[in-house]
Amino acid sequence: MMPHPESRTRNRCRRGCLAAVAIAVVALASILTALWHLTAATRGLEITHLRAGPVPITLYRPASTAPAPVVVVAHGFAGSQQLMQPYAITLARNGYIVATFDFAGHGRNAAPFVASLMDQERRLRVLLDGLEPTVALALAQPGADGRLALVGHSMAADVLARYAQAHLGQVSALVLLSPYLSKETRTDNLRNLLLIYGGLEPEMLHRQGIEVLAGAGGEAPQAGPIYGSLADGSARRLLLAEGVEHIGVLYAAEGLAATLDWLNQTFGRSGSGFIDKPGPWLGLLYLGLVALAWPLSRLLPEVAARPLGAGLGWRRLLPAALLPAVLTPLILWKLPTDFLPVLIGDYLALHFAVYGLLTWLALWLMRGRGGQPNPVSAGIHWRRLALGAAATAIYFTLVFGLATDHFVTALLPGPERTWVVLAMLAGTLSYFTADEWLTRGEGAARGAYAFTKLLFLLSLLLAVGLNLNELFFLIIIVPAILVLFFVYGVMSGWVYRRAKHPWVSAIALAVAFATATAVTFPLVGGA
Repeated sequence: MMPHPESRTRNRCRRGCLAAVAIAVVALASILTALWHLTAATRGLEITHLRAGPVPITLYRPASTAPAPVVVVAHGFAGSQQLMQPYAITLARNGYIVATFDFAGHGRNAAPFVASLMDQERRLRVLLDGLEPTVALALAQPGADGRLALVGHSMAADVLARYAQAHLGQVSALVLLSPYLSKETRTDNLRNLLLIYGGLEPEMLHRQGIEVLAGAGGEAPQAGPIYGSLADGSARRLLLAEGVEHIGVLYAAEGLAATLDWLNQTFGRSGSGFIDKPGPWLGLLYLGLVALAWPLSRLLPEVAARPLGAGLGWRRLLPAALLPAVLTPLILWKLPTDFLPVLIGDYLALHFAVYGLLTWLALWLMRGRGGQPNPVSAGIHWRRLALGAAATAIYFTLVFGLATDHFVTALLPGPERTWVVLAMLAGTLSYFTADEWLTRGEGAARGAYAFTKLLFLLSLLLAVGLNLNELFFLIIIVPAILVLFFVYGVMSGWVYRRAKHPWVSAIALAVAFATATAVTFPLVGGA
């Protein structure tokens, strides 16, 4: 005898519920395990949060009260002091007094950054306004023995080299991670200079490091060997950390170990040898958060009776997807984009907005062909949509934001950025509501969702190519956007299959991306 249809449905529901509970348990166990290991790295350290004027500073002190050198660690463009935690924790666990801080316009520092990265003189002055009080405060700490080393990533390298140049008797060692160095910055007489690049970074950046070694008098220098003497301060070394790029270099154990050894030899010290390796635990944490989204998505209300969306096959999807990808950077090429006090983020907001409007235009032009439903007139429970979107937005933005803000980089907005988030939201809502509708629905082309995200990234790269001077740093951000597209895209699919309406996850994605963009990119005034 065949089972009754209702019985089969109940069995499927029961199996689904059991699977959801099992995955939720495993996900929560993964999250808790990751949090335990991530917090264990700082046990035994005294961590103090201070301010020097507008500059937020975090001091990491070892358990020992013995006198120790100070190391000031500086983040790069669109970063924050949280991003430098692997270096701060590694060095503090090995007996150094470490200070991290936020440059103007970055992280929790509400002072404005420069309006143009091309204004080199102003940029250096603003960066020094963050570095100088941090150095002074760190050297004034009890137990600081007066010796100083500097560690900096990307944009910070230029100002650290300039500072060391002006304080040759004070700065004993300099470690520059994937550094940006302007042509006017001298490095020939800096003491004990270690350059660390990601092995996956462009060859032209590696060549800059080779040129620095050659400028110090090395003959046909290569990556790896130490040139000069650490004892007399003339040492130079270029290290290529395998398998990492511009951001990954901050987590490379090879680079952390080399930095610790470099400073130990400079100051004649030896520590515990501890190296902070948060990468695997961060991966487990985010894997757990993503996995937990599936059982939670099953609790969302059903918004529509059937899956809604444009439901386009490849033949009709392609022109609608290609149109905004090509036209958006061309439309914005010559238009002013500095309408928000967020450097580069203002352009990204406009790119999202125009891209979305062009996608809606393409959908409107195809309206009525193939019987695709109208997103407004289709049978929708609007109250359920609002409730589902709010719950999803809280998970996408707040839950992920808390984890990222504490362990990776600043991602939760302070009061000075709240209205910027709302302004960014106008652009991200335009894009995500259009893109989710375009790629969802009954009969939608398989792979369309990933395809349109790839087109968006290519469109951004085209925009950079058209305006390289102003938008160069978007190249660094593109990999981060790719990761966000992938992670949020997986969860968006689960939300859609439950809610049956693309706008539930679209609104949540818009809020998450608006928040990330408004917080990550530096403030330039007017907030």
